[in-house]
Amino acid sequence: MLISFLLLLLATACMASMGVGLWVVGNHFLTTDIPAAISHPVRLWVFNCIFQLLITWGMIFEKLRICSMPQFVRFVHDLPPLRKHPDVVVKDLRFGTIPMKLYQPKASTSCLRPGIVFFHGGGGILGSLKTHHGICCNLCKKSDAVVLAVGYRMMPKHKFPVIVTDCMSLDFQSPSYQQNKNIPLLSQNLIFYCWCGYLDISPSWRSAVLKGSHLPAEVWEKYRKWLGAENIPDKFKKRGYLPVSREPLNEAAYLETKIILDVMNSPLIADDEVVSQLPEACIVSCEYDVLRDDSLLYKKRLEDLGVRVTWHHMEDGFHGVLTTIDMSFFYFPCSSRILDAVAHFIKGL
Repeated sequence: MLISFLLLLLATACMASMGVGLWVVGNHFLTTDIPAAISHPVRLWVFNCIFQLLITWGMIFEKLRICSMPQFVRFVHDLPPLRKHPDVVVKDLRFGTIPMKLYQPKASTSCLRPGIVFFHGGGGILGSLKTHHGICCNLCKKSDAVVLAVGYRMMPKHKFPVIVTDCMSLDFQSPSYQQNKNIPLLSQNLIFYCWCGYLDISPSWRSAVLKGSHLPAEVWEKYRKWLGAENIPDKFKKRGYLPVSREPLNEAAYLETKIILDVMNSPLIADDEVVSQLPEACIVSCEYDVLRDDSLLYKKRLEDLGVRVTWHHMEDGFHGVLTTIDMSFFYFPCSSRILDAVAHFIKGL
């Protein structure tokens, strides 16, 4: 009886796994856009399928109250062993309870090296010191700099203001949000999940936020000079952009979402007196990134205030492509160009 029960349980698990896999692949075919300009489109298709499969299983486990989606995805992402780089010395450190990794070039030098404090990406829900280990090793080696990677606390246990990091500007209908909403690896659905989780906002306000009714008209008008689509060069609007009229204010949505007006969440809306004091910046934007326009708006804001900006735009780039730099099958050449651009900037400081 026990053996029969175990076999039945195993068969059920296998069928469930196949069903979830087929659903992810089918949904991927119907909803995901793979731009023709992306090098190795099949590679990106497979990569995103695996990513979406992890997120789907994470959502299932979250519904079953086994663990949260971010916890499951981070657990799986951290399973592969770290790749060793012979030219880099890596040390594990702690600052209080915060884990860190220190990367130093192995070659000795009599001069002081530049220092980089590295905060990994992932929208506050994904990513870790392990997933960005390859980036830090390569950045350390190519820029001849000391890199300190910070393993900051993440969701779902830690929300704003624990995670102090750049969020997104207020408008979910900018050109890049419209054009790239279904392009891997950061879709509109995932970015909204991150946004709500980080700010502890109910996902039920999705419709109000997408329609722009979560903020008063006077707020939109106040920040239009910095965040309006007219600040985006026309060449970035050619792939289909339709200005959307915002709906009247939803008072209830505003009361819950007005936290986004805190400059810790939206640094683009900080006063000129603050932004003008920022140091020289290096900005790399990717054409097929939903956050592309945030980079362009930030670039313009800095330049308008006299802050020097070095800008690189990757015509074949997509969100998260830099994380593939140490992957074998899923490596995209664009990742090396991004890292080379950043390393060259650091060396020139």
